[in-house]
Amino acid sequence: MQCFIYKSLKKDELYLYVKQNDDFSDVPQTLLDSLGRLKFVMSLDLTPERTLARADVNQVMQSLTEKGFFIQMPPTPITTNSNLKNSSLH
Repeated sequence: MQCFIYKSLKKDELYLYVKQNDDFSDVPQTLLDSLGRLKFVMSLDLTPERTLARADVNQVMQSLTEKGFFIQMPPTPITTNSNLKNSSLH
């Protein structure tokens, strides 16, 4: 399954995957508006065996099939116990 990946220039580390190059017709307008300007990053051929850095390839493929797009959210910061201890000292 071919997909095309765009980076939101408004929201750091947020990516939009679509099935067709420059075709955002399946993406709700309110979502497109919230993403701001998009910059093409790359195209990928997705297979169940492929590993993606921050997303499960099967979830991406399912979302592309069912919705026509997939949103990869920015990673959430992980708070460690040492961060909690250090932050409570200040």
